[in-house]
Amino acid sequence: MTTAPLSRRSALKLGSAFAAPLILPGGLRTLAGSNEAIRIGCIGTGRMGRGDMFALLDRGLDPTVNARIVAVCDPDLQRAEHAKRDVEERYAKKLPEGPASTIDVYADFRDLLARPDIDAVSISTPDFWHAGHGVAAAKAKKDIYIQKPITLTIGEGQALVKAVRENGVILQTGSQQRSSKNFWQACELVRNGRIGKLQRVEVWLPPDHGRATVTDVRVPEHFDYDLWMGPSTERPYAELGVHPQKGYGRPGWLQRHGYTRGMITGWGAHMNDIAQWGHGGDTDSGLTEIEAQAFFPDRGLFDVHTSYFARGKWADGVPLIQRTDPQAGVTFTGSDGWLFVKRGGITAGPSSILQETVGDDEDKLYVSGDHYRNFLECVRSREDPICPVEVGHRSNSLCVITHISMLLQRKLKWDPASETFPGDDEANAMLDFERRAGWEL
Repeated sequence: MTTAPLSRRSALKLGSAFAAPLILPGGLRTLAGSNEAIRIGCIGTGRMGRGDMFALLDRGLDPTVNARIVAVCDPDLQRAEHAKRDVEERYAKKLPEGPASTIDVYADFRDLLARPDIDAVSISTPDFWHAGHGVAAAKAKKDIYIQKPITLTIGEGQALVKAVRENGVILQTGSQQRSSKNFWQACELVRNGRIGKLQRVEVWLPPDHGRATVTDVRVPEHFDYDLWMGPSTERPYAELGVHPQKGYGRPGWLQRHGYTRGMITGWGAHMNDIAQWGHGGDTDSGLTEIEAQAFFPDRGLFDVHTSYFARGKWADGVPLIQRTDPQAGVTFTGSDGWLFVKRGGITAGPSSILQETVGDDEDKLYVSGDHYRNFLECVRSREDPICPVEVGHRSNSLCVITHISMLLQRKLKWDPASETFPGDDEANAMLDFERRAGWEL
């Protein structure tokens, strides 16, 4: 049995009327058998959501993985219905027998999660929604592929880790660089001393730019804007500050505080994840201090930082330097050489470092040739994927405490064990935020 999808009108009314906490009954999940297709629901069908949706669709066509998308969900029903049509068309082209069934459409994620026949979900929604969707999915016993940054705050990250482990679900963070040979190779060489004793790690992130002003006051009829805002502070609608109604260009929410932290958690969640992986301690540790400076120019609706510089330190004394640069990447400098890695490239000095191999008795890192396939394989095996919830949380924590230092404009001490700023009430008050009534975790 499945829950019948909502009509456009009833979905919009129901989404606005709900005011229940993000808690769903457990025990709903039906594990896919060895010969059954993994049934996937896609929550969020915007720019990144479509990419994740099609990637999971394509990987699932491999009979050794065998997964099918059965539902899509977005409070912007225009986008959800577009996703439905595209998925059905792709299945019709790629499957000799055609799609097994139509794709159901939902406005409210809770209706999708209530379906006992769905095994896994992709969560590709704005940053401020990741924790709410992720915790609810875990409590509904759904395995999760979730976009980075894994959460907006430290408190949310702790809640998501707890929900995932207590409910025994698989979670893959969308830090897909871990499944790229260049990044895996760089981190494995660094962790096994091929550049000598690690002396410094540098992270390079591109800046945000542009300006937006309020030019819209009317919410499109097909868009449940109140549901989209969810736990965040209520604000007047502006298309430039949310997402485009035509096409899938970069959405404005990516540059608005309350919805995101800016590039520090955008590209930063990728590159600081590699910094953590190369340094080590990426599942249970982090920096012990951070000091950041950032530029927050007047850009209308857009109010996240543009350029920034930060300097932190791990417990072993190795410094992490972060700075703005048009090219995103990570440099590892050691006593005997250096490595620079970015998407599509890796260089070293001396270049012979790249010819080095790592033996079976050394620190061998998890190898995944494909991030989405790795997730689907782990849904079947019940083993942790290459970027499980703890890793996603710790990498994002590094970014979040950097952002807090940006706002406070001072150096902060951080205790990665307690995940607090020791003796600093002002900074600790920024580890989470107050959600709108009805959207508590």
